[in-house]
Amino acid sequence: MGFLRHSVICVFLVIAFFGYSLAEDPYKFFTWNVTWGTIWPLGIPQQGILINGQFPGPRIDSVTNDNIIVNVFNSLDQPFLISWSGIQQRRNSWQDGVFGTNCPIPPGQNFTYKFQVKDQIGSYYYFPSMYMHKAAGGFGGLSVVSRPLIPVPFPAPNGDITLLIGDWYKANHTILRRTLDMGRSLGKPDAVVINGRGPASGATITVDQGKTYRLRISNVGLSSSLNFRIQGHKLKLVEVEGSHTVQNVYDSLDIHVGQTYSVLVTTDQPSQDYYMVASTRFTSPVLTGLATFHYSNSQKKVSGPIPGAPTEIVWSLNQARSVRWNLTASAARPNPQGSYHYGNITITRTIKLANSAPFINGKQRYAVNGVSYLPSATPLQLADYYNISGVFTAGGIPDSPRGGSGYLQTAALSVEYRAFIEVVFQNYESTIQSWHLDGYSFFVVGMDGGDWTPANRKGYNLFDAVSRCTTQVYPNSWTAVLLTFDNAGLWNLRSQTWERQFLGQQTYVRVKSPVKSLRDEYDIPHNALLCGKAVGRPRLPQ
Repeated sequence: MGFLRHSVICVFLVIAFFGYSLAEDPYKFFTWNVTWGTIWPLGIPQQGILINGQFPGPRIDSVTNDNIIVNVFNSLDQPFLISWSGIQQRRNSWQDGVFGTNCPIPPGQNFTYKFQVKDQIGSYYYFPSMYMHKAAGGFGGLSVVSRPLIPVPFPAPNGDITLLIGDWYKANHTILRRTLDMGRSLGKPDAVVINGRGPASGATITVDQGKTYRLRISNVGLSSSLNFRIQGHKLKLVEVEGSHTVQNVYDSLDIHVGQTYSVLVTTDQPSQDYYMVASTRFTSPVLTGLATFHYSNSQKKVSGPIPGAPTEIVWSLNQARSVRWNLTASAARPNPQGSYHYGNITITRTIKLANSAPFINGKQRYAVNGVSYLPSATPLQLADYYNISGVFTAGGIPDSPRGGSGYLQTAALSVEYRAFIEVVFQNYESTIQSWHLDGYSFFVVGMDGGDWTPANRKGYNLFDAVSRCTTQVYPNSWTAVLLTFDNAGLWNLRSQTWERQFLGQQTYVRVKSPVKSLRDEYDIPHNALLCGKAVGRPRLPQ
């Protein structure tokens, strides 16, 4: 009897173990070697950042809840970090890849990122977050498709294509960094590139006639909003940064710095080649990037006038307001997106953040509510974990603009864990802004001209506002977002205009659970790199 009981227990344990193993989400492994290389986006040689010899870098294809393991070897002669724009890193800001959470990978060494695309679908990208490396490449696409049993609100496309569009400078990234270090503006970019190629040597996208393709379009540039269009073809919007959208059809789309849109394009035109265009918005002169949308049975080269773009800000504003959540579509989970009624939740706090461009100590800086972020040699996440004092000021960003001249400070914005908060991005300047928050998506409930006041809440979209991680703020205007801060950690809130981010228009949002628990936030990884005042501190055993 004892032997039988022992055998039954063993069988149960074996079944339990293998059942857990079989239920565990899949792993995908990547090994990347990051090197310098000569690239020619504008027909002249430039020092670029290659990943496994590629510019742009390789695309990561994943499925909801996949575990992504990326072993990055830094073969540059400079420290290096990669960040994963839009990937929420649930409970795991240790993998976010920005200098406020991670020590950089030293030259000649490697670091393995380990993260899960937990409860996410959609179109994203990765990029190098240190210095001005983003101006040299090192970026690539990242897609997360739904699990097989989760319905998708459109038929499976015949192809899935990543388009990385952005402005580009002829100057080497080291010159751009030196310019900013001297407190000077970068000035206007020189061109627009599509998949790493300028208008003279444009990229070619080959498609078959009579098919439908999904295009995942990311603006990975440094400063310019871009209008994207394809000659003779319509763009059906289906997804924005992880949210299925109402499937509006557009002739062109404004895609602001750091944003990603996913569209369906049907190749229903005569068999020839067509212009694919990305041109700057709100700039003078207008810069235009060109690529070729090539039908595989093409009988004619690209011809005719390059299709034009709208010029008015109001057109862009109205289009932005037309992008709405598809309430009946399932995203990463079986329940429809609309089952989450964000409009019924009580706001517990309002934070109004105004960008500005002060001169501090005779140098150009940029600021958030007057505070120009000063990077610390010790990442804020490490300082917080080890209780290292003197690294940053928690709560150093006021909840509203206070006027006066700007000042330098390593400051963070502290919020209560799981609080539902209204954040208003106020832009008093004459240039368009683009804001991104790591670790989260937020509901873009309103945007308009002028100075935001509580009376503007009457016009909020509390029904089907799109949920995304990057939003634009038009000149002399405001944009309001709502979100629940339920992802513990320290998360970078930044301008996506890289000059502004580099010179201080960023901060970190400190979201800490009142109870130290792995349910709310993971412990420091055993392979975490330590730097600054954290050198020599203990880590978890492997």
